Amino acid sequence: MTNPTLRAIGWNPFFEKQLAPIDVQSVIVARVSAHHGSQVVLYGETGEFRVPVQSAMAAGAIAIGDWLVLNATDNRAVQRLERKTLLTRKAAGEEAKPQILVANVDTVFIVSSCNEDFNRSRIERYLAMTLQAGATPVVVLTKADLSDEPAALVHQARQLHPGLSVEVMDARRPEQATVLRSWCGAGQSVALLGSSGVGKSTLANALGAGELATGGIREKDGKGRHTTSSRSLHLLPTGGVLVDNPGVREFQLPDCEDGVTDLFEDVVRIVFECKFSNCGHDGEPGCAVQAAIESGELGERRFANFQKLDEEQSRNAKTLARRREREATRANKAAIAKERRR
Repeated sequence: MTNPTLRAIGWNPFFEKQLAPIDVQSVIVARVSAHHGSQVVLYGETGEFRVPVQSAMAAGAIAIGDWLVLNATDNRAVQRLERKTLLTRKAAGEEAKPQILVANVDTVFIVSSCNEDFNRSRIERYLAMTLQAGATPVVVLTKADLSDEPAALVHQARQLHPGLSVEVMDARRPEQATVLRSWCGAGQSVALLGSSGVGKSTLANALGAGELATGGIREKDGKGRHTTSSRSLHLLPTGGVLVDNPGVREFQLPDCEDGVTDLFEDVVRIVFECKFSNCGHDGEPGCAVQAAIESGELGERRFANFQKLDEEQSRNAKTLARRREREATRANKAAIAKERRR
């Protein structure tokens, strides 16, 4: 398919090859743009259109950013294409369930503001998830006017992962958003991720996503108010698409071992240097981790956050695995019962 409209919103050879066995003359290819109650908004080669949620989900559960193949006669999905990237977190609450944030994005702008919201451990949490998904992380520090030393915050953020891109700006000044446009060109898909009130919607507006509602922050603690209430895909004047995510207050990692290992490669290397495989890294003789902390090679905060995130993702991974096993058992029993009734 050579339609320039589809190419502009992220269509590429990864998805193209999945159409090989399909008669493209009898189907419509479209990308999930938004989900509004009983209807799903799609964007295809002729522009935006809506279908009933039952039609959109006829080929399986969907997420913002998914590519669907629809029957041209009734707009009913016959296939959800394999996802190139998938940003997932553990759903809020006690029960461990995965929650998909967005599919098929190339870059994630991890947004933090230059006030009390700036938190390296929180940024590391977002980085681990982005790396796990296979997307490129870019840290965007907004509200530069609220810090006396924004350059110092940029330096701290860049130390979190080798080669990490970090940009700082006042998103209320659209001209400053030009530093991000190399990630927002035709065919590129970008998602915004960050806490409430850090300036995500203001940044989206500066990038040309349209007039999204924006809000301020509380003076007492610098925390923000939710302005974006649902995920949605927006066309950008630079040719790409952007997904604005609601701010998150609770953000736990799902099964994320590869992302944590990638992010904390320096910590993992030091851990492997310990004399004993079961070392608790808490004062044992010959502990390479404690030696690295004492020498300044490894920061105590970074090691503590590595332990926290690794334990969290491991615990949630086991819980999610047990949940999948229970669901598979129930499905199998239901299938057997159905067969017996025949």
